[in-house]
Amino acid sequence: MRATATAMRPHGSRFGPSVLIVAPEPFYEDRGTPIAVGQLAAALVKLEYRTELITYPIGDDVMLPGLRILRSANVPGLRHVPIGFSLRKVVLDLLMLPMLWRKLRPDAYLIVHALEEMALPVIWLCRRRGIPVIYDMQSSIPDQLHGHWLFGTKPAQRLLRSIERWMLVNANAVICSAGLGNHVQRVAPASRATEWMFAGQLRADGRDSAEALRDDLGIARDAPVALYTGTFEAYQGLDLLIDAIPAVVAAVPETVFVLVGAMDDELGRVPAVSSLIEAGRIVVVPRQPRRLIPAYLMIADVLVSPRAYGDNVPLKIFDYMLSGKPIVATDIAAHRTLLSEHTAMLVPRVATDLADAIVRVLREPALGEALSSMALLEAGRYPGGESFVGLVRRLYEETLRRNGAQPARSQSRV
Repeated sequence: MRATATAMRPHGSRFGPSVLIVAPEPFYEDRGTPIAVGQLAAALVKLEYRTELITYPIGDDVMLPGLRILRSANVPGLRHVPIGFSLRKVVLDLLMLPMLWRKLRPDAYLIVHALEEMALPVIWLCRRRGIPVIYDMQSSIPDQLHGHWLFGTKPAQRLLRSIERWMLVNANAVICSAGLGNHVQRVAPASRATEWMFAGQLRADGRDSAEALRDDLGIARDAPVALYTGTFEAYQGLDLLIDAIPAVVAAVPETVFVLVGAMDDELGRVPAVSSLIEAGRIVVVPRQPRRLIPAYLMIADVLVSPRAYGDNVPLKIFDYMLSGKPIVATDIAAHRTLLSEHTAMLVPRVATDLADAIVRVLREPALGEALSSMALLEAGRYPGGESFVGLVRRLYEETLRRNGAQPARSQSRV
């Protein structure tokens, strides 16, 4: 076990009762769930909880006063965990169990906040030790594994849905990604569920940084840019976007597609993509630190989210809405949670429809301005900064009150 104490305050400091976050993720990495975990940890520290985080032995340490990161054991040579189900993730999950067994003593924590599949052992252990648990449901595990050769079979799906229902019913509270609320209510109507709404990204530095970034990427100052940010996993629908690119370029010849988030050169080895890269129609950018993403949003004339499936909202949609740039997205449940026909061009999962929408936004600046203005207005309804801290405060107060415990001292003041 490797324990990383990141400026942990001693007993007697301003930090109050202890809470534990259990996150089966590489922390910290600039991708969806680790970003959400970072926002949660920052909120808990601000609420003066002494916060510990059990996570994978992979990822960057963060300097957050009041947070202590505890990393589970590793196996030699394991340095990266892909998004989604994998044997590596199963191994690392199993290696977290001994630490959980040691740490989850009766009265050790005021509350435990467990993410994804680790909610199963956490709820089981905490029920026997009298510790309340918040189940943080970032996605529906049965839905995520529906296409798997083994876990997608009917018997496996029945088992997974039974396990999911058990976690939802037996957790003291459920917090889920935006878009999953209806799913939770269908599976476990009696569960106490709240949807997370996360803060968007910080603004970019300004026009000069956008022009400098265009120069760095080799993109002409006046070339229209269609931007995608995120992982390159199959569910993101990049194949649909790539199929749409030739039609967009034929209609608006100077358009450049910037795809941010590559982990390797696999995309560049696809013949159709390789030819578009050579022609200067696609620029593939490796994964970038989250703090740099606003500059990429600023160079865009249209933002694209071609996601193929899923109910949970991609975190990038919050950033897209705050960017002031028009959005084109596939018409799926994940996008419909935040977007509508008034705030984005929502299209079927068909390459020609996606291409037509991108072309229309590029050719009709007034349409793009109307969509982006409405998206900015709508984004103001979702919490950020202090409001997100307030959401965490209310969740913890209500959970603790139902279990006869007291929240941290500062909660009533936030």
